[in-house]
Parts: sequence; C-alpha cells; structure tokens
Amino acid sequence: MSNEIESVLDRRRQRRSTTLWRGLAILAGAIALGTVTIAGASTDWGLAPKKQIARVTIEGMITEDRAQLRMLKRIEEAKHVAGVILVVNSPGGTTTGGEALYEALRKISEKKPIVAQFGTVAASAAYIAGLATDQIVARGNTITGSVGVIMQWPEVTELLAKLGVKMNEIKSGPLKASPSPFQPIDPASRKVTEEMIQDSHKWFLDLVRTRRGVSTAEIPGLEEGRVFSGREAVRYKLADRIGGEAEAVQWLEDERKIQKKLSIVDWRPSRPADWPFSTFSEAVSGGILETIRAATRTVLEETGLSTIRLDGLVSVWHPAKN
Repeated sequence: MSNEIESVLDRRRQRRSTTLWRGLAILAGAIALGTVTIAGASTDWGLAPKKQIARVTIEGMITEDRAQLRMLKRIEEAKHVAGVILVVNSPGGTTTGGEALYEALRKISEKKPIVAQFGTVAASAAYIAGLATDQIVARGNTITGSVGVIMQWPEVTELLAKLGVKMNEIKSGPLKASPSPFQPIDPASRKVTEEMIQDSHKWFLDLVRTRRGVSTAEIPGLEEGRVFSGREAVRYKLADRIGGEAEAVQWLEDERKIQKKLSIVDWRPSRPADWPFSTFSEAVSGGILETIRAATRTVLEETGLSTIRLDGLVSVWHPAKN
C-alpha cells in the first residue's frame, strides 16, 4: 500500500514538473514573439503590427498622469494607428490634468483623426479632453459640460477653538498660504483667489469658443457652469452627434476615409507593475497577450502557486477571480 501511494505521489510530482516547464516554455515563446513584434512596431522590421484604430479610455478622476501622457505620445508616433477613439467617462479632475491631456490629444490630431465617444458623464476636465478631438459623439443622456473652475477648502477655526487648539504662523507676506483652513478668509485673499479662478475660467471658455465655434454667452447657463444632456449638447453644438462607438467608427471611415473594418485595439498606460502585459496590449493586435495569460494561469494552477500571495512577479500575474 505504501508503495502505491508513493507511486501516485511520484506521478503527480512528475506531472507538475512537466506542466511547469511546458507552461514556462509557452510563456517564454510568447514573450519572445511579443518582443519581436514590439521591435517591428518601432523600427519597421520584423512582425509589424496591422493597421488599427486605437481606443483610449479616460475615466475616473483626471490628473496629470505621466504614464498616460507617454502612451498618448506613442500613439502619436505609431504608424500603424490610423485613427483614435477617445472613450470619455469621467466627472473631471484637476484643471492642469485636463490641460495636459488636451495638449497631448491635440498633438495626436495633427497626425491622425481622433473622435470622442462620451459615456455616462463627460464634465469639466473630461469635457476639456473632448474639446481636443475632431468630433464628439455623445449618448442622448450623457451628462455633458460643467464648463467652469472651482476651488474649495474647509475652514476649521471654530472647531479648533472648541478643542482649545490655536494655530500660530509666521509668513513672508499676508497672501502666502492663503486661503488657509486655519484662518477666516480676508478680503485681499478672496480677491486674488477669485482672480485666479476667473483666469482659468476664461481659458476654459476660450477653448469652448475656439474648438466648438460657438458663442458661450448665447448658450443658457454655460458660463455659469451648468451641465447638459447629450441631446442638449448637440442642440447647442457642444457635441456633434448622438450615438456610441459604432457612430464614432463610422465618422472615421466616412469623414476621414480611414480603411474600413479595422480592428479596434485598447491602449493602456504602461506602469511598472503592469509589465509586460501593458506593453504587449499596446503593440500587439492578436492573441499573444491571451496566450501569455493562459500559460501563466496553467503554471499557477498546476503547481499550486495560484493560492500564494506574494509581492512580486507571481502576485502581478495572478489571474483575477470572476
């Protein structure tokens, strides 16, 4: 009986060892093929990627994201990208984040057509991103607009007084670090803060006037920061048409004459923890990424590593549970 158990255990060990090396071989081959393809994408030799439409998704809080800006620069320079669909689903973010995103998208539009597809919400800094594109497609009920700038801060002076806490400060001038949550705002601080907000607001309104060809003063509530439905946005020429991705692709094909039936490929920012998957997803159109993931999943499951949580390569590649 002992010999039979030992034999079974030995066969299991052999099977796991074989599976491990087979999976690693598949993984190495896929990585090698992906590397050749990436080299072809940047130097025009090897397995050059097929022509494609790049899909870039802007969602959540918008900030000046360096990884995202690097990705947009790669799209600008990628010869195999014929056009870009910018999927926007964001309530906005920082004004500087919207500004940086706008500038990067405008550079892309100098070389290839770019169309925005608005989802649930495209407001504030997210609408700034849409302004950078050549065409805006919105859903009928997309929350659009909120053209404006806001600065908020709490004032905790009364709370501190109740707690018996007093803040002391020595500063080089009365406007340094003002407004402050530890001081009631004074007229001079309010004035310079309002001037800064109005300067940014004017910049935003000028973008709308220039890019959309409208008089912002003639659109009810726009200069006051109101939001519009997608249908209202089209009516006031803040967007161009109602629809989704199909309409965005149709515009690229009909108006910018890009090749019909091109694959739409998602591009995502490359971040250190994402390597190598993020790079492959941007450079490879096909099944290489899925091959790598499947091979990794097999190795993890068959060797029992799928239940281990480690900081490093294993946890990075651990497949998500559905």
